[in-house]
Amino acid sequence: MAYKRSCPRCGNIKSWAVRRDKRKCSACRYEWKANRLPLHLSRTEWKRLLRWFLLGLSSQAVAREAGLGREQVLRALRLVREAMLQDIPPVFEGTVEVDETYLGGSWKNKRKSTKAQESSKRGRGTSKQAVFGILCRNGQVWAEVVPNVEAKTLLPLIRKQVATGSIVCSDTFKSYTGVAARGYVHRLVNHDQQEFSDGKGNHINGLEGFWGYMKRMLAAKGGIRRERLPLYIAEYAWRYNHRNMEAKDKIKSILQLLENRYEYSG
Repeated sequence: MAYKRSCPRCGNIKSWAVRRDKRKCSACRYEWKANRLPLHLSRTEWKRLLRWFLLGLSSQAVAREAGLGREQVLRALRLVREAMLQDIPPVFEGTVEVDETYLGGSWKNKRKSTKAQESSKRGRGTSKQAVFGILCRNGQVWAEVVPNVEAKTLLPLIRKQVATGSIVCSDTFKSYTGVAARGYVHRLVNHDQQEFSDGKGNHINGLEGFWGYMKRMLAAKGGIRRERLPLYIAEYAWRYNHRNMEAKDKIKSILQLLENRYEYSG
């Protein structure tokens, strides 16, 4: 029976199993290895590596426990985070929370040269990296590094990730002013007046909880380069979204992500 996997050369969807775990296209006769994991690591090695990674060990500890080289583990974990970055949750609907936060480390830990160039201001208006997030009350979260927190940046992201007609909870930041005009029910909490819930279920405490979790995880890393920040945010969002899964199911899910992303590699 034909195997429904498109040929990487001609795009034909029919192929057959042949020697050395390869598949052969029924049209152009090209042979390739589908579903091969990257870096020439066996499935057993990948499972061992992911087991320790999911426990939160450092790359050096993962390398030691998995019996692999440090550089090999670093490359593997980068591929894992890149795959997690592409694992975007489905469009949210129902009640969601939106908020932004800022990442850049503690002011007291910054270098003198950095302090001379940047402001010590916290929150909006700071020189730190802005991150925008959306949390659905079903327990899923989505977060992304953004260049700024202006309405022209944030509102299209809400439109892309939240179904029209949903209830959107936010604080009173001016960039969220146009939410209702785009087909959403907009509920506000006024943080400036120390209001964190209106008693009717309108709050952004769930997303604030995710921000706290993400910042604790980043702090444990001892500092992340800004250009790599999207990969780590994707990792922590993925961990949060799969927090109720068994470890073996998490490993299986990550392996599937890698196979889908690198199915024709090697």
